[in-house]
Amino acid sequence: MEDTRHMKRASRIVVSVFIAIALVYGIYFLPLPLFIFSAGTAEDIQPMVQVKQNDSQDHGVFMLTTVRVSDATVFSYLLSFVRPFEELHLKSELLQKDETEQEYSQRQEVNMLTSQSSAIQAAYHKLSIPYKITTDGILIVQVFKDYPASQILKPGDYIVKIDDTAVQTKEELQALLKNKQAGDTVAVTYKRKKATKTDSIALAALPADEGTAADKPQARRAGLGIVPANVQSVKADDETRQVKIKAGDIGGPSAGLMFTLEIINKLLPEDITKGHKIAGTGTIDEKGTVGVIGGIQHKIIAADKAGAEIFFAPKDYVSPDGQTIKNYTDAVKRAEEIHTAMKIVPVGTVDDALNYLNTLSPKEDKAS
Repeated sequence: MEDTRHMKRASRIVVSVFIAIALVYGIYFLPLPLFIFSAGTAEDIQPMVQVKQNDSQDHGVFMLTTVRVSDATVFSYLLSFVRPFEELHLKSELLQKDETEQEYSQRQEVNMLTSQSSAIQAAYHKLSIPYKITTDGILIVQVFKDYPASQILKPGDYIVKIDDTAVQTKEELQALLKNKQAGDTVAVTYKRKKATKTDSIALAALPADEGTAADKPQARRAGLGIVPANVQSVKADDETRQVKIKAGDIGGPSAGLMFTLEIINKLLPEDITKGHKIAGTGTIDEKGTVGVIGGIQHKIIAADKAGAEIFFAPKDYVSPDGQTIKNYTDAVKRAEEIHTAMKIVPVGTVDDALNYLNTLSPKEDKAS
């Protein structure tokens, strides 16, 4: 009897331990279908932008700003209701159709590469530096599930050849597959990190919104079932003016404006920051137009924590369908809520930012 009681007690202890472990895992580690948005960081861009010939003496800094996006657990979900300025978003709001979180990250990486290319072009355009565009290859952003290619290809791979034909752009890839039929097999040479491989992959009918006749698969265009993106480089005619950007793990397109300003600063002999700490955000196109972004209210907090004196915010924008995106208004509101002394400056072009910088008085260095 005594042994039986001991065994029952031991069993209850074991069960209790397993229940406790399950509860801890469920509360602290089990991800919910939600993202938590909060203030990220304000990063000094100077080390990220490299120019072969750099004669500038910079005393101030330009900073890009980020939003922290984290998986929600039960614990962090509950905390978000008492932590100021955190926001909850369904993952489905960010992810495209059938897109995985890995593919979302890859898409953000492509957006960052595109943003860097546009920033370099905008700076060259502003400074009248001749340049040309070269194509570096085809990057896979997404692989559709249930396609044969999904068993072989991954987001981040580069397509190098189809059968024996080298390809450098997604347009060339589409042209090679144009006359193929679903069920045909092609030899795909692709590069993954430093390794190059070749595999035979069967083609399949692409989704109806990419082809035709949703009810007639045989009439739809055949393909690998991937979302490709062209990766390009901007080459200055004068090699001493060549710019390279290395942003590490930061993704998304919203650092375009700040990259452009830092590139211009590197290519000019004078310091256009005039010794000030300047943060900001905004997409950029090759002509220098600043576009709206998401999460600006979190970036204001990040910039304030980093000690920024000035913050460039995209001007409020009304889209063709009448939707208003209030980047500047939202930035001012958050700045007032956190009682920052940081100056919020609305910009619609890189010229707006440069004109404002021209009005600044040089900041005197403090004696050490």
